[in-house]
Amino acid sequence: MSFKVAFIGAGSIGFTRGLLRDLLTVPEFNNIKVAFQDINPQNLDMVTQLCQRDIHENGLAIEIEPTTDRREALKDARYIFVTIRVGGLEAFQTDVDIPLKYGIDQCVGDTICAGGIMYGQRGIAEMMNICKDIREVAEPNCLLMNYANPMAMLTWACNKYGGVRTIGLCHGVQGGHAQIAEVLGLPREEVDIICAGINHQTWYVQIKHNGEDMTGKLLEAFEQHPEFSKTEKVRIDMLRRFGYYSTESNGHLSEYVPWYRKRPEEIRDWIDLGTWINGETGGYLRVCTEGRNWFETDFPNWMKEEPKAYTKEHRGQEHGSYIIEGLETGRVYRGHFNVVNNGVISNLPDDAIIEAPGYADRNGISMPHVGDLPLGCAAVCNVSISVQRLAVEAAIQGDDKLLRQAMMMDPLVGAVCNPNEIWQMVDEMLVAQEQWLPQYGEAIAAAKKRLENGLAIPVRSYEGAARLKTKSVEEMQSNRKEASRNAGESDKAIDRPAAAATE
Repeated sequence: MSFKVAFIGAGSIGFTRGLLRDLLTVPEFNNIKVAFQDINPQNLDMVTQLCQRDIHENGLAIEIEPTTDRREALKDARYIFVTIRVGGLEAFQTDVDIPLKYGIDQCVGDTICAGGIMYGQRGIAEMMNICKDIREVAEPNCLLMNYANPMAMLTWACNKYGGVRTIGLCHGVQGGHAQIAEVLGLPREEVDIICAGINHQTWYVQIKHNGEDMTGKLLEAFEQHPEFSKTEKVRIDMLRRFGYYSTESNGHLSEYVPWYRKRPEEIRDWIDLGTWINGETGGYLRVCTEGRNWFETDFPNWMKEEPKAYTKEHRGQEHGSYIIEGLETGRVYRGHFNVVNNGVISNLPDDAIIEAPGYADRNGISMPHVGDLPLGCAAVCNVSISVQRLAVEAAIQGDDKLLRQAMMMDPLVGAVCNPNEIWQMVDEMLVAQEQWLPQYGEAIAAAKKRLENGLAIPVRSYEGAARLKTKSVEEMQSNRKEASRNAGESDKAIDRPAAAATE
C-alpha cells in the first residue's frame, strides 16, 4: 500500500526520527511517501540526512521529500504529524521569564499557567494557517495528529475552527503506567489500566492485575518506593488527597494546580532537582536550550553512530504509527487519545478535549464511553478546561479581555497574582511576543501605550526558587552520554525560530 505522510516541524531531529522508525517498522508501509517540512533549513537537512541513512541501511527504497514549503509537503498527504513550537526558544524565554517577575514560578510553561496560555496564543494562530493549507491541498478527510503543546488548546482549535479532523497524541499515560507497574513490582504488560481526564491531567481511575483491583494499594507503594517517594512528591500528594495517580510528571503537575508553587520558600519541599522534569524552575527551557546547542555541535557524531533498526523490538511507544497501522491494515490498536469529548467522560464538558482510551482499526478511531470521573478528579480537570476554553476563544478572536480572564482563572496565576498584576503581566507578554501574535494588533498597540512610562506596578528581580544554570557546549562535552540523553528529553519541537509565525 502507498500513501503520503507529512511531518510539519520535522526539524525536531530525534522525535521525527523516532516516529519515522516506528512507522517504517510496519511491513506494509515499505513504499509509502514521506515529506519533511521545516522552516529551519539546517535542522531540516540534519534530520533528512539521518533518516535517509536509516532508511537505506534498513533496505528500503523510500526517498524523503524535504522542503521548507509547507503546502508542498502537505500536498496529497493522508496523515500529518505536527510538532511545531511557534516562536522558538526566543518566545519560550518570555513565557518563563516575564511571569517570574510577578512571582509565577513555572517548571515547563507549555500547557496552562501563564506560559502555556501564551504558547497557545502563538500556536493557535499558526495552526489555523496549517489547517487552511491542509483543507486546500491535502488528501480529503486526512488525519492531523498533533504532538505540539499546549495539546488540548491546539487540538480544540483545530477541531472547532480549523475544519480538519484532528487527534492529539501524548506519551504521558505510558510513562505513568510504567511507574505504577514498578512500584507494584509487576511486569508492565500484566498491569491493566483505564486512564481518563485531560491531557497532562489524566487519572489512572482503574488499575488491575489478573482481575484484582490494585488502585487502593498504590499510595503505600509509591510512598515506600526509594526513588519515586523523593522525586514525585506532588503526584503522591495528589494521590493521597484525590485518591488517584495523575499521568503528568512532578514538575508539570505542580504548575497546573494552585497549591505547590505559590510560595517560593515552599517550592523546594515539593520538587527534586535530580532531573529537570521533577520541578526545576524553567527546567524545560534550560534543556531545550542545551539540546539545541548540543544538536548543532554534536550532529557529526550522530552520523557516525549505528543507524536505527526498523524492527519490532526497537519500535517506540508513541501512538502515531500504531494509529496509522490500525487505520490502514485493520490491526486493532488500543491507546489513549486526545479528542473532542462528546460525552465520553460524562462529567466533563462535551466541547472539551479529553484524553481517554480509544481504538484504531479500519473502522476509524473509536472512543468507548468512560462515564463519570471521580468527583474530585473531575473538579481539577474542569478548572483547567475553563482556562483552555477562554484561551482558545481569545486566540481565535484576538480578544485580549478573554486572554486576561484566562490568566485570572488559571490556578497558579490566580494563587500568586492579583488582577492588576495579571493585567500588567499580560501587557508585557503581548508586547514581548508581538511578532508571533498577528491577531492582537490593536491590543498590543494599546498595551504599548500603557507601558510607555514604565511599569505602574513594581515587579521583582527573581530567578525562581530552583533555577539551574544552562550548561555551555564545553560543559556538556565532558559527559556526552548525559548531554545526549538530556537533549533527547527536550527534542519535540525543539526549536521553532521567529519566522514560525509566518511559516
